[in-house]
Amino acid sequence: MSLKAFAAKIFAKNIVRKTAKWINDPITTQQKVFEELVSTAKNTQFGRDHNFVNIENHTDFIKNVPIRDYEELKNYVQKIIAGERNVLWPEKPIYFAKTSGTTSGAKFIPITQESIKHQVEASRNAILTYIHETGNTGFVDGRMIFLQGSPILEEKGGIKYGRLSGISAHYVPNYLQKNRLPSWKTNCIEDWETKVDKIIEETENENMTVIAGIPSWVQMYFEKLNAKTNKKVGELFKNFDLFIYGGVNYEPYRAKFESLIGRKVDSIELFPASEGFFAYQDSQTKEGMLLLLNSGIFYEFVKADEFFEENPKRYAIADVVLGVDYAMIISTNAGLWGYNVGDTVRFVSLKPYRVVVSGRIKHFISAFGEHVIAKEVEEAIKIAIQQTDALVNEFTVAPQTSPENEELPYHEWLIEFEKPPTDLTKFSSIMEMSMQKQNSYYFDLIAGNILQPLKISQIRQGGFQDYMKTIGKLGGQNKVQRLSNDRKVAEGLTPFKIR
Repeated sequence: MSLKAFAAKIFAKNIVRKTAKWINDPITTQQKVFEELVSTAKNTQFGRDHNFVNIENHTDFIKNVPIRDYEELKNYVQKIIAGERNVLWPEKPIYFAKTSGTTSGAKFIPITQESIKHQVEASRNAILTYIHETGNTGFVDGRMIFLQGSPILEEKGGIKYGRLSGISAHYVPNYLQKNRLPSWKTNCIEDWETKVDKIIEETENENMTVIAGIPSWVQMYFEKLNAKTNKKVGELFKNFDLFIYGGVNYEPYRAKFESLIGRKVDSIELFPASEGFFAYQDSQTKEGMLLLLNSGIFYEFVKADEFFEENPKRYAIADVVLGVDYAMIISTNAGLWGYNVGDTVRFVSLKPYRVVVSGRIKHFISAFGEHVIAKEVEEAIKIAIQQTDALVNEFTVAPQTSPENEELPYHEWLIEFEKPPTDLTKFSSIMEMSMQKQNSYYFDLIAGNILQPLKISQIRQGGFQDYMKTIGKLGGQNKVQRLSNDRKVAEGLTPFKIR
């Protein structure tokens, strides 16, 4: 065992011991976070506007701080950009994380000295927790690659901004710098396809042990490696044994990944966002990710099926229950208050609090009242893959409300197969049965002849990547939208259908 591996084990043990303290007292931990956030921000513009000085408990907070999204926070952000201090949090943020917005164009999410510290620690602790549980330290002496956005930052209002992954690149610990790939020069390449080609040049002859990134873009890297070397990834990188990912559910990609790698590897799921680092997988044997209750974020939860009501009930961590989809609302030490991050989560454990990401509050299909969410379609396609010989590269689902020939409406599944199933009808039937089993509203609509069973439209290989390129979202942190309640994505994919 190397000195670095030995030190990693000791460090991991200490981190797990510290984590256990707040895991064992979650309610008090969140209460302390809440009190510290409100106290620290009471003299900011937002704090004065929302009566922070008189907020003593969660009930007071609900009365004074409504749920908001970026549009309703934007005027405060504009003040920061204009040079004002003490707007959302004391002084000014050190960065803005730039993300794509649907109605407001680009969004600029503040990142403070306090919040970036927790982002970095959470990434580190996820790996250390894995080391402590598995005893696996072999990867620490190999090379590691993080497929991410460019670390080149621009400036707005005297504050640097860029993609979160690009900002994070500035915080890689010194002890990992020698192990880390790609090179800084390559990481700064903006064009994604050019960047991946250069990454392959830099990595194909290295001892790669850890690979991290959004699954869809790591898959592109693996496919290009395979095409260039004619070797499985696991054969090329014999010591590769840990895949770290976030951003999308890995399950629809798992079979394809194992085919590209040639064997199974351990994986760690992360739940980071520009707004904060919310959770990470803390066990290889238990479902879900550990919700980080001591990281400068106060969590509230709204039942997803009540979210669009006028005054939905807001639950603190003490009041959540298993198996319910909640919209996650956060207040943070970056100055976000009652902020709807857009994700829905489902608790799979309350001791400790573990979650799975079940979808996006605005990404659903309910054209007929069926309330279909991402978790359901991902589960359906996972089961179909497991029960057939198919491999899937990518997919999305949209309602077809006005089919030709006076047919009943249906859900259209646009799927890019790496390996199409021998029996497409069987594949479709397995998914249909799973959807009806998971979603009683969908079942009732099928049984009542309001909808007909789902239909599959095959997308040619590479079609999803070509589609993402046409909308300027190839690579980086961009992800294919899994569900749409309209036909925008489906229509965009029409040129790439197999006729």
